[in-house]
Amino acid sequence: MQRISLKQTLFATLVMSLAIPGLAADPAPAVNPYLANMPASPGLSLPSLPSLPSLLPSIPKFPAQGVRPYEMSGVVPQETKAKLIKSMMPLMNATTRMDLKDMMNLMTIKYKAKPGLTFDDVKTSMELRANSLNFKKVGESPMWKDFQAVLGDMEAPRIEVYHYCDIAVGREMLKYSPESAVYMPCRFTIMEDADKNIWVMTLDWDTTWLDSVKGRMGTPDVLWDHAVTIRDKMDNIMRAAANGDL
Repeated sequence: MQRISLKQTLFATLVMSLAIPGLAADPAPAVNPYLANMPASPGLSLPSLPSLPSLLPSIPKFPAQGVRPYEMSGVVPQETKAKLIKSMMPLMNATTRMDLKDMMNLMTIKYKAKPGLTFDDVKTSMELRANSLNFKKVGESPMWKDFQAVLGDMEAPRIEVYHYCDIAVGREMLKYSPESAVYMPCRFTIMEDADKNIWVMTLDWDTTWLDSVKGRMGTPDVLWDHAVTIRDKMDNIMRAAANGDL
């Protein structure tokens, strides 16, 4: 059986709850058949999960979607967003005990640089590989220098954020959903940790979990292909940076 990651499970649960409203009406099986013959373990108790109807009481109505290139969809009121998030919290709380740090870690891809590489070695490798993959550098934020200049913090380790863009993919994303601009450009972070190890990180753009949803939530094939390509390029760049490849 294919192993499914925790993140994919959470995402799939959320998407299924939104894409298949009728799911909330299906009765849950009384007994898990995979646990029927499992001997009881002293001191271990499985959580009692409420039924889906109680976890997902209602799905708020979303405003009309834009259909023309670059057309904005209607504004989603904050109270609608809050209602949706609150309806999901019981399900997430029942299936996991993650806190905010766990969530941040879950949504991050990170690679530890090889021993002996300097910060600038990692940065150089990142820039060279990005250039070879036609990933254009469009900005750089040396956060640690601001910590020093603005906050007087001379103890913080070196942390820098780099902004990259594939302009062709960016255009297609904006044509499909102008709101996607808030996720642009792509960002890499290189930083030292508390032990002076160097890490390369980015937001996890893995979209393979959408394969578990019928129709991939309406994602056009061309955007799906672009998303996979961008994710693969970013992973390639980070691995090269962490390995010091030239």
